[in-house]
Amino acid sequence: MSNPHPDDEKPLDPEQQKIVAKVRWLMLISGFATMLGIAVVIGVIGYRFFRTEGSVGPSEVTAMLPKGAKIVNTAVAEDRVVVTLDVAGAMEIWTFDIKTLRATGRLRFATEP
Repeated sequence: MSNPHPDDEKPLDPEQQKIVAKVRWLMLISGFATMLGIAVVIGVIGYRFFRTEGSVGPSEVTAMLPKGAKIVNTAVAEDRVVVTLDVAGAMEIWTFDIKTLRATGRLRFATEP
């Protein structure tokens, strides 16, 4: 039994050298594309992580409603929480910032006299 040594291999003919060169080139392109894809994914994750304005922990806010007011409806619209109230027969819409839960506006409806 003889152990074949890499030095004992015969040289490749020109056609085989072309194929080996082409395979090396394709492996280089594939490796570059893989690294570029990984870099893009890490970049997007980093961008989204640092773009947020700090993580807002759980917060608890008590909104004081007028006496006798009833909540008719609630909804979320973009970065606002919208609350519809019935205050003594008149409708009001209150909006709150979704991150800070601070009141951002109040819309009152009234009938013309």
